[in-house]
Amino acid sequence: MSPTPTPRNHTLPLRRGHVVALFLALLLLLAGGFALFGRQPGWWSAPRQEAATTRGPVQYTCPMHPEIVTNEPGDCPICSMSLVPIEDDEGPAAAAHAGHNHPAAAADDFFGDLRETPLATPVPPSDRVTVRVKDAALRAAGVRTEPAVRDRLSRSVRTVGLITADEGRIRHVHTKVDGWVESLAVNFNGQLVAAGQPILTLYSPTLLTSQEEFLRARETATRFSTNADEGLRSLGQQLFDSARRRLALFDVPESFIAALEQGGQVSRTVTLNAPVAGFVTAKSTFEGQQIVPGQELFTITDLSRVWIEASLYEYEAGQVQTGQQATLTLPHAPGVTMRGRVSYINPFLTPESRTIKVRFEFDNPDTLLKPAMYADVTLDLASVEGIIVPEAAVMDTGVRKLVFVEIEPRTFEPREVQTGVRGHGRVQITSGIRVGEAVVVQANFLLDSESRLRAGISRQREGTSEGHSHTP
Repeated sequence: MSPTPTPRNHTLPLRRGHVVALFLALLLLLAGGFALFGRQPGWWSAPRQEAATTRGPVQYTCPMHPEIVTNEPGDCPICSMSLVPIEDDEGPAAAAHAGHNHPAAAADDFFGDLRETPLATPVPPSDRVTVRVKDAALRAAGVRTEPAVRDRLSRSVRTVGLITADEGRIRHVHTKVDGWVESLAVNFNGQLVAAGQPILTLYSPTLLTSQEEFLRARETATRFSTNADEGLRSLGQQLFDSARRRLALFDVPESFIAALEQGGQVSRTVTLNAPVAGFVTAKSTFEGQQIVPGQELFTITDLSRVWIEASLYEYEAGQVQTGQQATLTLPHAPGVTMRGRVSYINPFLTPESRTIKVRFEFDNPDTLLKPAMYADVTLDLASVEGIIVPEAAVMDTGVRKLVFVEIEPRTFEPREVQTGVRGHGRVQITSGIRVGEAVVVQANFLLDSESRLRAGISRQREGTSEGHSHTP
């Protein structure tokens, strides 16, 4: 019996054939579809041509000098910075589509498209234009606005002054007679003396003679006082008064003269007293020293009232007047406050610092204020009322002052303004904005850069278009 033949499996070859046939059919189908639809205009080639036409040639500009616009990359001829390409919405295509409204979300640059906005009075500067900023850019840049308000602005001027002695309270002690110093009661600089306190004992032949003349005049006046002749009585009294006055003119203390009159005995030495109270700031005599008339012995400075010399800038000094009240504080003594006044304003300007010297007077009963110390002085001036904005909102270009105003949500317009009084971080606006308008107080320099950049590009486009215009 012959073995039963094993049946062959024909399934696998059949399946492979089906796959190959199916693959060939798909290729034919794709080729036919491409041939059919690829010839229709606008399906493939037209958008590419439109994109190329819309984009146009790439232009380059300088970030620092936006008036430089060229079709070739390179360096700025002014500052040598590398030129950067202008974004699509800033290229010629954007200029060609000016006047069309584009959604803000369609642009992918940091700032939104430039747009024509009715400008409020006054007209923005010609070198800047209105800019529109996206919400994301506002948050990223930290742009913040505050409304302009009508308020009263108090003015103050703060300066640092140097404490000096009041020159009207400095006294030089001289001798008016010749003699020799027998003893000193004041022996060092800085010693505090009281008015009428003994300072030295002097032997002087001149004072001895004057004492003797005084005693003889007293005796004569006493003898003539009982005379019946009125003329003699008057003459005796005149001689006595003259002798007394002579001793007083030599700075002999009144107490010494009274003792001399009562005792009738001449004293070999005379004690001289301090004419004023204060601190001895100079001493130029010693015991046993011979002195002559006019020689300086001591300098006594009264510090019960002191001066403070401060410097103010020209615009500050113009608001200060003599007699205005001032407040003093000390860096080393927190909490100490004193009140004084302006006593003198120097009429001459210091050319090196362009400042004016102003003098203040302050009472100093406890001698807390010492010469050569520094002190902070604040002058409170008259307040003014007007339109007030934060001082950070005003940008000073050196030629004019600018403020960015949010005229619509996310739309900022540069305004030229006139400023008045400044104080406490705020400034008065005399013209340029109205009450209630929102002014940018943070990141306004970023807006200013973008405004200048777009203004420069706009001017360059206008010049290019005028140069290529043809008259039919």
